[in-house]
Amino acid sequence: MTTNRKNIFSTAIILIVVISAGLFYWNNMHREGVKKMTSDGSMVQMTTKLGDQEFVTVGNFRIRAEMNSSTPELGNNTLSIWVRDQNDQVVESVQARALVQFEQDSNDSVINIPIELQSIQPGHLQGSVTLEKEGEWALAIDVEAESLGHGDLILGFRTGEPGLEQIVSTPDGISHYTCAMHPSVKSATPGSCPICSMDLIPVTHQDVASNSITIDNRRRQMIGIETEKVTHIDLSKEIRAVGQVTYDERSLSNVTLKFDAWIGELHADYVGVQVSKGDVLFTVYSPELLAAQQEYLETLKRLARRGSNDSLLIAARQRLKLWDMSSWEIKALEKRGRPLEYVPIYASSTGTIVEKNVEEGSAVKMGETLFRIADLSRVWVEAEVYEADVELISEGMNATITMPYLPSKKIEATVNYVYPYLEGDSRTARIRLNLDNSNGELKPDMYAEVKLIADYGHRLAVPEQAVMIAGDSRVIFVDLGEGKLKPIKVKTGRRVNSFIEIIDGLKLGDTIVTSGNFLIASETKLKAGIDQW
Repeated sequence: MTTNRKNIFSTAIILIVVISAGLFYWNNMHREGVKKMTSDGSMVQMTTKLGDQEFVTVGNFRIRAEMNSSTPELGNNTLSIWVRDQNDQVVESVQARALVQFEQDSNDSVINIPIELQSIQPGHLQGSVTLEKEGEWALAIDVEAESLGHGDLILGFRTGEPGLEQIVSTPDGISHYTCAMHPSVKSATPGSCPICSMDLIPVTHQDVASNSITIDNRRRQMIGIETEKVTHIDLSKEIRAVGQVTYDERSLSNVTLKFDAWIGELHADYVGVQVSKGDVLFTVYSPELLAAQQEYLETLKRLARRGSNDSLLIAARQRLKLWDMSSWEIKALEKRGRPLEYVPIYASSTGTIVEKNVEEGSAVKMGETLFRIADLSRVWVEAEVYEADVELISEGMNATITMPYLPSKKIEATVNYVYPYLEGDSRTARIRLNLDNSNGELKPDMYAEVKLIADYGHRLAVPEQAVMIAGDSRVIFVDLGEGKLKPIKVKTGRRVNSFIEIIDGLKLGDTIVTSGNFLIASETKLKAGIDQW
């Protein structure tokens, strides 16, 4: 209901503007007569009485109107409208609006009554209107078809008198008149804009058909139109990502046991201690390991005659190796001739203790992570980039890294890996960069800012202010010369800094409008009736 009221209101506003000029002529016809001077200097009347079944040429249309079949009356009346083209063929898809107006005495207000029209059959519309006053009325009819453009016809009539009289119609070749500054004003006749008093300018059917408008130099200056040529430019986009320093997962090693045990002496007794491969981390007591050592020594003594390659001896030795006793530890056991109650556990790699989960004397289960050792001479920076930028990033891409902790330092790096999934909550993708950290400046969990440059190459592009966005459509105004501007629907690509890539719709060297687009767009939509919007 709200939409219908808005449409009726909009229709009434437009038709009131159109009818105002016609009503002025109508009143003069019946009070003083519309005259023109003939070649001999005499004046003749210009009123035109329409005959029955008579069609009036209105631009590309031929229109016939009839009120009550013959005579308009006080009270309810039926308005019938027939619309044809210049070849007298029925116009099937036509939109029409109508309005009647009664100008009372100067002390009273003007009566405007919109008429709701309905299609009876192709090219034939009908509506009803109640005339509340006796006297002279004006009837405005506005028709529009996609292939024929727009036309306005104003008729006059008096209640109780038969027939309608033609006051004015849109001149041949002219669709309508409008104001350069207020394109919502549409009139069937030339005159002044009721808003700003500027002279109305004609809009031709050619303008409507070609979807172009004409704007002279004076109006260009008033609107502030600026133009420039379409060129190729080198497009590149700066991508910024935020991340943090983390461990190189390939250099992480966990210290675990393959048997239950108790911790004896703890050598690596705090997180952050530096260890080298082969350093003793702690000692452990395990009844199982103690029994395995004793069993090996007894087997060695019993099978000494058979040599070191005896299968039973090899099996006993292999059992110790599976519990992470090295070959040299087994040889030391053979030389010593007695088992160790507290067996030393050695670091398997060089690095920094970054996780410690044991204390002296504590009991531990097999498989538990007791220590984690990380080599911090190389670290990773993992950064998050927006989903829209993921396709622009590839492995091997150069990057510059800065850190709040080291504001004066810029680190050059390359993208080493792009993770093949997105973070569900943030809709970002992670990328990884490898950094040398032999000097130890970079600490895990430090924040990092990553800047990457995505190069698009040499592309056809226009300033972003030249592109009008209307829903899914992208429109640019092309300057055709001689004051003509034409809206062109284009297909756009990437938006880079202050430029937008043009994929289709423009060619190199086209002159486009870069300033004043909104005023031109408003004028074009109402003057040319284009469908790009």
